[in-house]
Amino acid sequence: MAPSRVVREAKERGLDVIAICDHNSAENVVAVRGAAAKVGLAVIGGMEITSREEAHVLGLFPADSGLVAAQNLVYAHLAGENDPDTFGEQLVMDKQDKVIGQNRRLLIGATDLTLEEVVRTIHEFGGIAIASHVDRPSFSVVSQLGFIPQELGLDGVEVSSWNALPLRGEWPVICSSDAHRPAEIGTEYTCFLIEAPTVSEIRMALTQIDGRRILMHQ
Repeated sequence: MAPSRVVREAKERGLDVIAICDHNSAENVVAVRGAAAKVGLAVIGGMEITSREEAHVLGLFPADSGLVAAQNLVYAHLAGENDPDTFGEQLVMDKQDKVIGQNRRLLIGATDLTLEEVVRTIHEFGGIAIASHVDRPSFSVVSQLGFIPQELGLDGVEVSSWNALPLRGEWPVICSSDAHRPAEIGTEYTCFLIEAPTVSEIRMALTQIDGRRILMHQ
């Protein structure tokens, strides 16, 4: 998905803020943010990091410096080289959708970081750690471990549908589209009662501080 296409689809679906969370990489965050600047769409930088257990964890970062530092650490713990014929090209683009490079790492693979280390890394660089699509039968903390350990220190969990609410009450719950194709953008979303579309405000909503909170969209 080119940056301009991501932005166009998000705006057409009425979204105010999106998070760019590619697998084990954040190299296209700046491009999407640049493409979004003229249309009033806020873009949060993040990654979907794959742990040694092959569980996905979202990291949302308030500052690009922390995001880049986390990405560099992930790269240091990620082995293998991408096979474009099998997994497709991993393009790095600018805000005008021009290809400026390719990422040759095996981004679809798992790092050798444990779940605890992934969450700790996200927190060390100032981010929010959210367990990805915990209601799915693969690549989630629940599918890989069978449960969500309290000691992980997660800031919340993500579900792919608001129907998956038995987890509600144990952790703050968000819902998102986890879009891998343009048509999937905005098919699920979360409404936040916050003052600004920032990670710090979302952090407050997750913990219900000063009136910030999460609102289901249904």
